[in-house]
Amino acid sequence: MQDHPGDLIDLRADCANCFGLCCVALPFTASADFAHDKNAGTPCRNLRDDHRCGIHARLRQSGFAGCTVYDCFGAGQKVSQITFAGQDWRTGSREHARRMFDVFPVVRQLHELLWYLTEALTLPAASPLYAELRRLLQKTEALSRQAPEELAALDVGAHRQEVNVLLLRTSELARAGVRGRKKNRRGADLMGARLKGADLRGANLRGAYLIAADLTGADLRGSDLIGADLRDADLTDADLTGAFFLTQPQLNAARGSAGTRLPALVSRPTHW
Repeated sequence: MQDHPGDLIDLRADCANCFGLCCVALPFTASADFAHDKNAGTPCRNLRDDHRCGIHARLRQSGFAGCTVYDCFGAGQKVSQITFAGQDWRTGSREHARRMFDVFPVVRQLHELLWYLTEALTLPAASPLYAELRRLLQKTEALSRQAPEELAALDVGAHRQEVNVLLLRTSELARAGVRGRKKNRRGADLMGARLKGADLRGANLRGAYLIAADLTGADLRGSDLIGADLRDADLTDADLTGAFFLTQPQLNAARGSAGTRLPALVSRPTHW
């Protein structure tokens, strides 16, 4: 595991201080990612009484690859220990549990925005926007610490849009300093695309569909990867040095190798 800025510590899942919320609040459907169906609000059959996963060490082998690519960005421990002051959903009323499960996805979205805003503040090229980024960071953090009733009523979409406008400006500044032609592939359908050795330096790959794309040896230095779908994308020996807004869940969903060069804020998945 690599060392990361202290500001991101609270935006990393701490399962020991969470009540297994992702294993209860969220639904999943039987597929290549999940071995069976589960309704929202129903505990996964693999969740133990201590809120830990009974098959965590063998999730992929047991048909739960989807669990290995999920990340709450630290929302689980915040909802468990701060929003609901350490009151377990198992010991509270049914209404208490329902409120906790409703709030968890909201805080998870806010924490993902906190991740992007915190990362943006590490990009030297974005220095002209630091004041605005800090303002929105503080606003987002304050929203994430609201009472359950306020969180449930929050228009997360509207706040996400406000943040996204600033992140777009950040991206433009960060990519402007990258040498070479800067391709715009925002939202592009690149599923299964043959991009082996492609020059994607400084590319705008926001929301691009790169599912099962061959990016072997591709040069992705300084590219914007926010929201890019990298499921089963082959990143073997690709260079993602300086790529930004790339999250651990995106990377966990892809394939790579020891030769894949990564940004400082993410870690090489153990299944590579």
